[in-house]
Amino acid sequence: MLVLAFLDRLLFGASQLVYGVLFLPVCVLTAFWVRRGDLVSAPVVVPIAFLLGLLPLAGGDGLGARLMALFTALATQAGWLYGGTLLTGSIVTVRKLRLMARRAAAARVRPPVGT
Repeated sequence: MLVLAFLDRLLFGASQLVYGVLFLPVCVLTAFWVRRGDLVSAPVVVPIAFLLGLLPLAGGDGLGARLMALFTALATQAGWLYGGTLLTGSIVTVRKLRLMARRAAAARVRPPVGT
């Protein structure tokens, strides 16, 4: 998201709309590419990546002005953040349920140990 934010700043003049639209495919890719053992962490990492990507987009001269712009950007772009996190969480939940179903099916097929 940080690289996309720099590209957004370079090509589109720090458009937060473009950043929000680009955030959604990143969320989907994150949900599909995360390892099976790390499925729970994907919905946590996505908002952190969103915040880090907003750093180059938040304008302002000085630390106080930059922080205020960052908080304002988080408040105004909350819909993209919530939507992407919900999308990631939904995909990861489906992946986890399918993984649990496969494990249960494999356990039913396998003969009990010790017979």
